[in-house]
Amino acid sequence: MPYSSPIHDRNLDTNNKQIIIVLIMFATMITLILYGLFALSNHLVDFIPVSFEQKIGALILGDFEQGNQINNTQIQLNKLLDKIEQKLPLDTPEKRDYQVIYVSEDVVNAIALPGDKIVIYQGLLEKIESENELVMILGHEIGHFAHRDHLRSIGNLILMKMVINYFLGGSEILQSGADLTNLIVNAQYNQNQEKKADLFGLNLLYQYYGHINGATDFFLRLNKEEKTNPEIAFLSSHPLPKKRIINLEKLIKENNYPSKEKTILQIS
Repeated sequence: MPYSSPIHDRNLDTNNKQIIIVLIMFATMITLILYGLFALSNHLVDFIPVSFEQKIGALILGDFEQGNQINNTQIQLNKLLDKIEQKLPLDTPEKRDYQVIYVSEDVVNAIALPGDKIVIYQGLLEKIESENELVMILGHEIGHFAHRDHLRSIGNLILMKMVINYFLGGSEILQSGADLTNLIVNAQYNQNQEKKADLFGLNLLYQYYGHINGATDFFLRLNKEEKTNPEIAFLSSHPLPKKRIINLEKLIKENNYPSKEKTILQIS
């Protein structure tokens, strides 16, 4: 019968425990460092001047304007946006000049670009049935600008790529303007950011009309289409519409916002 020393076995168990403890400590340290880096990155975003943000936007603006000449639809969208801007809070700390870029593509999405540009796709506009819905969507995107969410999402993605490249190796973070464009298009906001942007859009909708009818219409329609067409770009870059509907209805109830007749959409 083979002999096994109990002392030797205990040493192995002790060594294994020590190795596990060291690995846990190392993983905890890395996690804390990464958390600190992301927290610092998100904090520093508030100090980025609007002028610098506009330079970032200029790098990728051509990718959205290419092949999309200014047309009557874009002019009408910007006239509406100018009216919405007049209802913004007077204590807004930074002067901005929001503009819509209308892209004639069958994509159901809206994007906030650095430099105060809001991309509205033809596919999105075709699904909107009232002016109120459009004002809510535009107000939501302005909310992302107000909270610098678009810059935070871009910064987090770049930082994540840097971390991955550091540990796993890889090519440069951004090799071209197309990479930056792709980064911005695929940037996603967390649930808290979307909730705050929805509240901003809801308040702006109320300031514009004096009521909030139409605030949830677009999301109700998307919620019905989600099961049949889950690949809608708006669904992949924004939280599920059902959650947003519940949250908006809660906010409407809390603020006791009235609901009146909706305005016909006259943009075509």
